[in-house]
Amino acid sequence: MAAPLRGTQSLVGQMGWVFDRPSLTAIEVGWRWLFGIPFVAVCWMQAQQILTVLPPESAGLNAIDPQNPWVAAVQLANAWALYQPHVIAVLRWLAPVAALAWAVVSGLGRSLVFKRLDSGLAPQLPFRLPGLRILEMIALQAAWLVLLGATCWGWFRSIEWAAATHITTTGEPDLVGYSFWVIFLSLGFFTAWALVNWALSIAPLVMLLEDCNPAQALARSLRLGKAFTGKLVEINLVMGIVNLALIVLAMVLSAAPLPFSDQLGPDAMHGILAVATIFYFVVSDYFQVVRLKGFQEFWKMFRGK
Repeated sequence: MAAPLRGTQSLVGQMGWVFDRPSLTAIEVGWRWLFGIPFVAVCWMQAQQILTVLPPESAGLNAIDPQNPWVAAVQLANAWALYQPHVIAVLRWLAPVAALAWAVVSGLGRSLVFKRLDSGLAPQLPFRLPGLRILEMIALQAAWLVLLGATCWGWFRSIEWAAATHITTTGEPDLVGYSFWVIFLSLGFFTAWALVNWALSIAPLVMLLEDCNPAQALARSLRLGKAFTGKLVEINLVMGIVNLALIVLAMVLSAAPLPFSDQLGPDAMHGILAVATIFYFVVSDYFQVVRLKGFQEFWKMFRGK
C-alpha cells in the first residue's frame, strides 16, 4: 500500500533534487534550444521574404489606427487576407519539417534526461536506452506533438466560432459575449490539455522502466489505476498553473522598466525583454524536469518492484 500522499506534497523535495543536479536542466534547455533557435531563425528568414514580396505599406499595416480598436481590427483582418496565402505556402513545407525535427531532437534530448534520472533509480530497474529505444522515444514524442496540435486546432476553431457568432458585419458586435467565450474556451482547452496529456507524458517513462514497446506503454499509461492517475493529473494541473505564473512573471519583468524607457533607451529595453524571455524558458524547462522527476517517484511508489 502506498502512503497517502498528495501529488504536489513532494514537489518541493523534487525541486531541490533537480536544482542540485543542474546538468538535468542543462540537457532539457539544450535540446529545446537546439531545435528552437534554428526554427526561429528559419521563421524569421521566411517572414523577411514575405515582407519583401508584400511590404507592410502595401498591406496597410503602417496605417493601423491605434485609437479605434474596431477600425484597427478590420485593418488587421484585411492585411491578414493579403498575407495568408504567403504564410500558408510556407507552412505547407515548414510545419511537417519542423514537426519531424522536433520529434527527433526531443526524442534524443529526453532520452538523455531519462538516462541521467536513471541514477536515482534502484539498480534492479530495467532502465536501458539502446538505439531502438531512442527510435521508440521519438515515436512517443511525435504522438505527444500530434495531441498538442489537435488541441491547438480545436482551440483555434472554437475561437473562430466565437468570432463568427458574436462579431458580424450585419449588427452591433457583441464584445462582452465574445470576450466571455474566448476566456471560457481558452481556460477550458488549457484544463483539458492538462487533464489528457499526462498519458503521453508518462508513456516514455513507462516504456523505459517496464521494458515494453510504445504501444504497450501507451496502453499501460491509461491503466495505471485511480490513485496513480490522480497523482499524475494533479501534478500536470499544478505545473500548468506554474507555467501560467511564469508567463505573468516574465511579462511583469519585461514591463516593469517601461516608466523609465526614455532614460534607459530602446537598446536597454530590448535587452530587458530578452533577459525576461530567457528567464521564462530556462525556468520553464527546469519545471519540466521536476515534473518528470515527480512522475518517476510516483512510478516507484505505485509500480516499482
